[in-house]
Amino acid sequence: MRQELAEVVVRRTVELAEIPAPTGREQARREVVRSWWAQDGWPDVRTDQAGNVWARIRPGGRPAVVLAAHLDTVFDEAEDHKVRRDGSLLRGPGVGDNSVGVAALSAIGTLVAAGDGTAPVWIVATVGEEGLGNLRGIGEVIGQDLVPLAAVVAIEGNYLGRVATTGVGSVRWRVAVSGPGGHAWEQASAPSAVHAAAEMVAALGRLPASPGGADHTTRSVNVGLFSGGEAVNARARRAAFHVDLRASDAAALADLAERAGAIVRSPGGGLTAEVEELGRRPAGALAPTHPLAAAAAGALRGAGLPAAFTAASTDANAAHAAGVPAIAIGVTTGAGEHTPGEWIDTAPLATGLTCAADTIAGWEGGRP
Repeated sequence: MRQELAEVVVRRTVELAEIPAPTGREQARREVVRSWWAQDGWPDVRTDQAGNVWARIRPGGRPAVVLAAHLDTVFDEAEDHKVRRDGSLLRGPGVGDNSVGVAALSAIGTLVAAGDGTAPVWIVATVGEEGLGNLRGIGEVIGQDLVPLAAVVAIEGNYLGRVATTGVGSVRWRVAVSGPGGHAWEQASAPSAVHAAAEMVAALGRLPASPGGADHTTRSVNVGLFSGGEAVNARARRAAFHVDLRASDAAALADLAERAGAIVRSPGGGLTAEVEELGRRPAGALAPTHPLAAAAAGALRGAGLPAAFTAASTDANAAHAAGVPAIAIGVTTGAGEHTPGEWIDTAPLATGLTCAADTIAGWEGGRP
């Protein structure tokens, strides 16, 4: 049965990955997933006010475990979404992050439903996980009161072998620098918003290695967008950039944001800067000894795979912030996330599906 389920997951992964779904425009993918789950016979297939799709796998009156995978990707319709097969590999943007995760939810549910457990289980395809979605979908899952939550398991397609117990927090800003401008020769000494913004970016890039900090495994800074200027022969009146600050715990993130703020808020020299917060994702963690994390590690080891406890930024972050036990795991291997050359290997899928289902079974057996 597991191999048959894996083959269905492969077909659905290809179908889903070829539908563009940038954050905020997940509707087409949502309707496909909704139709799959209805065809699979799951009861209570529904869409909530945020745009998430829900399906009930196992009923019960106690708090439930939710398996969640996000619908959205980082690429829009301008990118070629054609999935290419290369032996057991699938190649294409979003194929592993997170088309295969969403495609796997119902298959995992089938294995869970066939088991001996009794805890209520739901699967949810969420919106707003990528970019500036600010975890809107999983936030609705956490905040709703129709399904009390006992635990959240985020399925991130290519995480097989990893148990992400640490939720990496982030703060996103848009920094806009402005000034009087001027002629590039006649007013060569006039301040340039582009020059000032570039100096800010360079200083931000040095922050992770600053004294009192640590390397990129515990914090990182990324400027992903930069724009500005009016002409090649004009001192720039405007410049702007988007910066992403990340850290693996709340204290480190607060420290990083404070030091970054000191860089971007005071350009001097007749220039002004405005800092707009675009998004914030909470940091959090679950102890590796918690029954949920231990169950996931045990499922991997039972399948003959290593189990590495890692840090990641996923839907699990919202659960950490709400005090709900949460981890992120995967169903296969791959790489190249957030690039057009992303790929996954479909060969381990049957094992990955089994490990995910065994995680739920192990968590039920290990609960105090």
